[in-house]
Amino acid sequence: MVTVRAPATSANLGSGFDTFGLALDRPADVVRVSKAERTTIEVTGAGARYIPEDPKRNTVGAVAEALDAPAHIHIDKGVRPASGLGSSAASAAAAAVALDELYDRGHTREELVPIAAEGEAAASGDAHADNVAPALLGGFTVVTDDGVTRVSPDLSLVACLPDIVVSTRDARKVVPESASMADLVETVGNASTLAVGMCRDDPTLVGRGMDDPLVTPARADLITGSGTVREAALDAGATGVTVSGAGPTMLAVCRPGTRRSVAAAMVDAFDEVGVDATAFQTGVGDGATLYD
Repeated sequence: MVTVRAPATSANLGSGFDTFGLALDRPADVVRVSKAERTTIEVTGAGARYIPEDPKRNTVGAVAEALDAPAHIHIDKGVRPASGLGSSAASAAAAAVALDELYDRGHTREELVPIAAEGEAAASGDAHADNVAPALLGGFTVVTDDGVTRVSPDLSLVACLPDIVVSTRDARKVVPESASMADLVETVGNASTLAVGMCRDDPTLVGRGMDDPLVTPARADLITGSGTVREAALDAGATGVTVSGAGPTMLAVCRPGTRRSVAAAMVDAFDEVGVDATAFQTGVGDGATLYD
């Protein structure tokens, strides 16, 4: 048996739609695999009843097929589905590392990125790598057609997950099909600022660079109380707040020493609009980890 832990992730980070990704140090999925004649899947943990165990409809089934590595796969979900925290990517990344090890396929982590992305397609309909790249490699990643660039920043973060479900498919439907030149220039400038901030471990630059006039406003409208939560987090010491991935999680970058107060402020703000929420006080995490 091989066991792998893979982290929750936050994609887009506001200004980096379908390009930026960030591994979080919590929560995480744990995947255990053992050889079998055909692939079977068992799911336990957060939201397990909503996750199909049919290998043809599950992210890890697609990964097992891509690696030609049939196995019994047990997924212990720490990352709730439809959370905006890369739930399907965590499972796909962990399965890719575990199955590659189980069958001694010899792929590098970078080579496993497109394989795990095929697993993502089973959940979202598209093989995007903005979540699976940080889930596999850790840190902050920039995904382009010619590969993945990665750095490992040190940042304090809060991921606040409300008791709301926003599907990836629904969140993609509200993405604008066109953009003005002014919005495009603003987004490029913000994304560049965020990337520099990641390289400098600078929460002020990262927070400022999260601003996005294009995708985030449309997705925030799907999240009850998002505006109130954003303002509460900023007042409590966050330098920037955005929708994590497709939502509904709201991700805040915090000044040193403010993470606890930001987390409390975000939960309270959701409570004011009648929504229960859980806040993860977290940081930038490592990629998928093979257990001994």
